[in-house]
Amino acid sequence: MFAVTATQTDFDDPLAGLTLGEHPEPEVPDGWTTVTVKAAALNHHDLWTLKGVGIRQERLPIVLGCDAAGIDEDGNEVIVHAVIGTETGAGADETLDPKRSLLSEVHDGTFAERVAVPRRNLVPKPAALGFEEAACLPTAWLTAYRMLFDKAGLEPGSTVLVQGAGGGVATALIALGRAGGYRVWATSRSEAKRARALELGADRVFEPGARLPERVDAVMETVGQATWDHSLKSLRPGGRIVVSGATSGAVPPADLNRVFFLQLSVVGSTMGSRDQLARLARFLEQTGTRPLIDRVLPLARAREGFAAMHGGEVFGKVVFTP
Repeated sequence: MFAVTATQTDFDDPLAGLTLGEHPEPEVPDGWTTVTVKAAALNHHDLWTLKGVGIRQERLPIVLGCDAAGIDEDGNEVIVHAVIGTETGAGADETLDPKRSLLSEVHDGTFAERVAVPRRNLVPKPAALGFEEAACLPTAWLTAYRMLFDKAGLEPGSTVLVQGAGGGVATALIALGRAGGYRVWATSRSEAKRARALELGADRVFEPGARLPERVDAVMETVGQATWDHSLKSLRPGGRIVVSGATSGAVPPADLNRVFFLQLSVVGSTMGSRDQLARLARFLEQTGTRPLIDRVLPLARAREGFAAMHGGEVFGKVVFTP
């Protein structure tokens, strides 16, 4: 079958290890099944893998890709949950499993014609969602859903600041926050991306580090070091930062005096559970909210999508169709 794989890693030139071509059919352990992929979405995780972050060299070559929607062996339209955990009981939260992994870390990922996954990791795809839209949900949109509706602890009408509008998680935060009844503010270095954020549903947009009209109830933080100081200073007393990434660096000054004096909370959030993915799909079905797709490319042109993400030239999700 045709697949997109990481065959080597290079932090400075990640696309050097991107290989497109024939790959063996997936092996299917007991309790697993195969999904014929109809659409798969690109994430920064895939670029980090090519840089050598979060992957052991003995795992190479490995098929890239965390997200997919497709057809299971029984002909059902499904969304693939990307978190592979060891706990399988009812209500299990795979994200808290210390032995968890994402597809494409230990097991081959979704950038292929077929992918093998645990049966429990299949979520029914609502008929109202197309395959390309559904493929955007398992990583970026699920991360945003958990940040907003689980970790933030907010009521509708609260004000949320989204740092770094443009990426997959940030655009999902804006769209979901708007649909959930929050007042959403966003920042971006790019004037064009600020304009797009307004179109997507942000109430106001600002340059990074700008003084805000008032302090916010919560900050959604995926940028890290470059925006951390602004995130802390933007919070009202008792406010909360929910952090799910640190693309600009992971060790900013903590400013602990501000944290304890203003009784701020810093909450980590990673991905989401299989049950949350199912609820996210229903939320989109009920509200009419849909993922913003930057471009759709055939899997054979995956290098173009990787290059666009590596160059910061995307707003929303890049989707591949095998």
